[in-house]
Amino acid sequence: MRISDLLTIDDLRLRLLTGDPAREFSTVHITDLPEPGRYLSGGELVLTGLMWWHAPGDSARFVAALAEAGVAALGAGQAWLGHVPGDLVTACADAGLPLVEVPVEVSFRTLAETVVPRLAGDVRDALGRHRRLVAAIAEGADLRELFELTAAELGVTGAVVTASGEMIVGTAADPIRLARAYLTAPRLPVKVGGHTLFAVGRGHRAAGWALACDGDLMDRADLGYELAACVGLERSRVEEGRRVERRLTEQLVVAALGGADVAELNARLRTCGVDAAEPYAIVNITAPRPGATRGPDPATLGGQVVEELLGREVVAAAGADGAVAVVPLRRSTTAELADRLRAGAAVLAALPDTRLCAGLSGALTGAAAVKGGVEEAGHARRLAEARGGGVVTSDEIYTHALLLATVPGDVRRSFAARLLSPLLDYDRRHQSELVRTLGIFLDCAGSWNACAEQLHVHVNTVRYRVRRIEELTGRDLSTMADRVDFFLALRDTAPPR
Repeated sequence: MRISDLLTIDDLRLRLLTGDPAREFSTVHITDLPEPGRYLSGGELVLTGLMWWHAPGDSARFVAALAEAGVAALGAGQAWLGHVPGDLVTACADAGLPLVEVPVEVSFRTLAETVVPRLAGDVRDALGRHRRLVAAIAEGADLRELFELTAAELGVTGAVVTASGEMIVGTAADPIRLARAYLTAPRLPVKVGGHTLFAVGRGHRAAGWALACDGDLMDRADLGYELAACVGLERSRVEEGRRVERRLTEQLVVAALGGADVAELNARLRTCGVDAAEPYAIVNITAPRPGATRGPDPATLGGQVVEELLGREVVAAAGADGAVAVVPLRRSTTAELADRLRAGAAVLAALPDTRLCAGLSGALTGAAAVKGGVEEAGHARRLAEARGGGVVTSDEIYTHALLLATVPGDVRRSFAARLLSPLLDYDRRHQSELVRTLGIFLDCAGSWNACAEQLHVHVNTVRYRVRRIEELTGRDLSTMADRVDFFLALRDTAPPR
């Protein structure tokens, strides 16, 4: 069917804004995903309600995805924005993609029902099925209802899991295994055991969702793509709600660090869903990607990850010093919260190019504690970064470890090398254990007998080794100052005990 044939249907009142009206299309696809390219096979008339458009620049990415997929034309509805953005017209003109304006009073359902009878039978069936799924999401169906409809319409069952292995909907015997397979697959879809994995959306995998369809769908991937697109619409709807909540969290943090009074902070806490009389904790998180030049920054990605790790009731505001989330502790403790973060970080460690660095404050109550909690979580997160990733709690930062984390890495390494190099060289040449003996001697608070017992040697052997350490380094292990220097140097090199 040609675009020109579509324009001649009076009841639709469509208007061509740019492009060749002689262009033919073979099917109709309805989507509001910001980058729908992977769900398209070419030759479609794509209908969009423009829910993905938030600012100039969004159109270029959307149209580029359509052009790369070989889409025939784009139909833009006006119900969401009330108009077709000028940058969308420009992007379509630059890409040579026909753009049709769909008036507010014409629904996509009406347009599709008008067009479908003129298409081939198998195309009509696929379009009708897709329209029913999209309509269910548009009318407020949740993911559980969508999966029930999918089982009836497509005969496909399965589950949706997060990148950390949390189950969103459906059932799967081993969601952690599915999450790791999703994170490490060179390409998706991929078959894993009795499931076929599809990506939901096109964001970074560390904060993504995986659709795990039961059975082998590699030969029927269009069904998986279709369902993944519908799940993506539901996730986009959730994301829209989170945008507002993130701004509220950001305003709370800014107000607390700016010294706002308790009354204002109480009000802002309530808008974030936290009762000041109940305990809460603060998480500061980043997800650095060493060497990455594209994609989300560490704070933004970290915020997305913690939202998926802790569930939909938690949102994180990304800032210059990491993403901050205020987490109610109504049914848990900070220790349990730390365990959840560590479990998620362990799964995400399957991604070779991403490190999760999270800091967790202690349990807090009252609005006045927000500022201290934000600072505490920030210190803990910076210590996690200094360690190369992981989760650090407030209990760990009130030690020498926090002081070491504030010293530049090259300074720490230089200090450790200058002090320990003579011992390391001696151990290499003589196959001795001076460095190991030094570490255990300090751990035993300078006790000759305790050190000898742990090393399984005679106490005189320990005395000999300590004298050699002092001779080689020019230090005196009977003084507290030299013991402290050795202790800190060993903590930076982490020698074997």
